[in-house]
Amino acid sequence: MANTAQSKKRARQATARTDVNKARRSRIRTFLRNLEEAIASGDKAVAQEALRAAQPELMRGVTKGVMHKNTASRKMSRLAARVKAIA
Repeated sequence: MANTAQSKKRARQATARTDVNKARRSRIRTFLRNLEEAIASGDKAVAQEALRAAQPELMRGVTKGVMHKNTASRKMSRLAARVKAIA
């Protein structure tokens, strides 16, 4: 357990930061889930709209430090390819 005032404050900050990051990650996953459902439905217009909504959320996760830039780029690339492949 934290003993000094500084370490107590750091523990509080870490807890708060964890909650914020958890909320951000959850929000990103929700957008990705909506996109997955749109792809599964086979409706290209809906899937493209979901892709447009998910992209800024993924990149915002990068700027906020929730995920790595290459990870987000790889996910976007794969999802865009799947949306494009819809007949």
